[in-house]
Amino acid sequence: MAVNAVIFHSQGQARTAASVAAELDVPVTLVSSPGAARILGPGWFREIVARIRGEVPQARLSAYLDCADYPGDVLEAFRAPVPGVIFTGAAEAAARLREMAEARGITFLDSRPAALDLLDSRDPEELCRSWFLSR
Repeated sequence: MAVNAVIFHSQGQARTAASVAAELDVPVTLVSSPGAARILGPGWFREIVARIRGEVPQARLSAYLDCADYPGDVLEAFRAPVPGVIFTGAAEAAARLREMAEARGITFLDSRPAALDLLDSRDPEELCRSWFLSR
């Protein structure tokens, strides 16, 4: 089964993806842009996800902060904490970080899922609807 992953760049885009997914009664995976942990930090991501969960409580959502290949950014994300991280660095580091994530109840991915990117979208609602229905 395909994952309904959506790359969001704003709280509005995350809200739209969650709302459309809830309307269609499908799960959604919110994914930050590549390397967002380094640029925006885990606090920003944690707060966006918390707000969306509060605004769209019926959405079945998971969320991943992309930490690129920076183990230090993953450790910061653990301290925030965020619900999930993506780390695309060395396999040895990934194995250690995965163990740490599991001990904290944080979901860990070592690659980015195929996802709809809402960057520059003129109609994110329709894009999400089409993406979810095609999965």
